[in-house]
Amino acid sequence: MNVIDTSGWLEYFEGGLNSHKFAPAIKELNKLIVPTICIYEISKVILRESDENHLLQALSAVQKGKIVELSPALSTTAAKISLKYKLPMANSIIYATAMFFDATVWTQDIDFEGLPKVNYFQKIKC
Repeated sequence: MNVIDTSGWLEYFEGGLNSHKFAPAIKELNKLIVPTICIYEISKVILRESDENHLLQALSAVQKGKIVELSPALSTTAAKISLKYKLPMANSIIYATAMFFDATVWTQDIDFEGLPKVNYFQKIKC
């Protein structure tokens, strides 16, 4: 199972230098887990930097995975993870969701670097 962090989704949609690293996990739809917090973050960034048409295209791709809503149990687990690993709220929710499904997180967000079951790729700047 795979969870793509928001940074990975955005890199993929932008065709960034690391986009090819996220493509295999994104295209494995039967193993793709999507926390709803990622949908929020993706929406916010795309609406800030582009338009609603681009957002609809992105959401079409994202929603091909299994969407996981934030439940009370997941919220509690995320809080514990946040304290243990000193992760911000959204990242702790993403990581908790991945752990619940025994999934690997794919990211280029440095907050995840070194955590178990994380494929971290350093962001490449042009």
